[in-house]
Amino acid sequence: MTAYPPALLTDQYELTMVSAALKDGTADRRCVFEVFARRLPSGRRYGVVAGPGRLAELIRDFHFTEAEVEFLLSAGIVDETTARWLAGYRFTGDIDGYAEGELFFPGSPILTVSGTFAECVVLETMLLSVLNHDCAVAAAAARMVTAARGRPIIEMGSRRTHEAAAVAAARAAYLAGFASTSNLAAGAKYGIPTTGTSAHAFTLLHDDESAAFASQVAALGKNTTLLVDTYDIAQGIRNAIAVAGPDLRAVRIDSGDLSVLAQHSRELLDSLGATETKIIVSGDMDEYSIATLAAEPVDMYGAGTAVVSGSGAPTAGLVYKLVEVEGRPVVKRSENKATVGGRKTAIRRHKPTGTATEEIVVSQGVPDHRPNDRLLQHSYVVGGEIADPVPLAESREHLRQCLISIPWEGLKLSAGDPAIPVTIVPTA
Repeated sequence: MTAYPPALLTDQYELTMVSAALKDGTADRRCVFEVFARRLPSGRRYGVVAGPGRLAELIRDFHFTEAEVEFLLSAGIVDETTARWLAGYRFTGDIDGYAEGELFFPGSPILTVSGTFAECVVLETMLLSVLNHDCAVAAAAARMVTAARGRPIIEMGSRRTHEAAAVAAARAAYLAGFASTSNLAAGAKYGIPTTGTSAHAFTLLHDDESAAFASQVAALGKNTTLLVDTYDIAQGIRNAIAVAGPDLRAVRIDSGDLSVLAQHSRELLDSLGATETKIIVSGDMDEYSIATLAAEPVDMYGAGTAVVSGSGAPTAGLVYKLVEVEGRPVVKRSENKATVGGRKTAIRRHKPTGTATEEIVVSQGVPDHRPNDRLLQHSYVVGGEIADPVPLAESREHLRQCLISIPWEGLKLSAGDPAIPVTIVPTA
């Protein structure tokens, strides 16, 4: 996977602040920064926390090499004092946050970073880059999973995004409930199940469709998926079953009116004795097109462009703001961008039945605890030491349970209020 060294993900304005703070003596002031969203993307009723599991590795590796420091110095980006500080940089603070797979809403303090001003501010761009991307993909994927109503979805978006983002997107989609990915790097790195079929190019390579199908079955066996819409779908299905027999695993349709084609394909497969052959549909699928196929005989979906681009919301809109300096709350008062000062503690309140009703966020304090309340934050980094990672499978199950817990209205694809309200109690 192609990627840049974590330290070079830093924006220049962060180093400008570090340089100035080192010079005026404020760089070592103890500070608290928080990551939160002021609002959800249009039409969304919840956000999904994804990315902290990737951040642990990036923070561990976040340091400036001799060559990187020399580049910054020779380019006039930093002075000698800042260069020396960067050369010895290691994050020694604390990071607390919502678990991967947790839901978030406007105002939820999903990540809290504590330490000196300089060591915290230099992480801003990297933290936001990871979280804004992964949370956007996971939220889109979760909506698709809900729309699929238990039918599996394959993540197939690698060709529609940056090569490094493709691996991260596959991870976020799997966290959200996708069954598998076509991205082998994600499979190798994160243990995500991988799957894939051939493309139209393979069919066109051969003298005729039947020859292409015969070649694929000879190489991979009948437990494969044949792409049947290169020419005529009905004839493609006949050719597929003639070559592979009625116990072919699946056929894939990648174009056309999928609702009509799925019905006709099921009828044709059944008439040919292939009653167990599955129908996979793909081709610019998003949560809305998946939902329209809910009543059709579709067994599996393939989603690409929409999921890796956040299905119309490519960023989660997260921001990273300073909320506390030396124990003193600080606030930004800009119009429409005001913040609430102080380190926050958050709980999710539930009915005895398990339905979530409210999120309570308290600044510089702890919410009154009631039966069925759940504390939302836990430690990711303590004194620069990274906690043991939570297995991706556990985070995946956590999200599934969170989606079950919100009121059913919160799962609608239509625009509406956040699934549960957030009450922020400011510093007394």
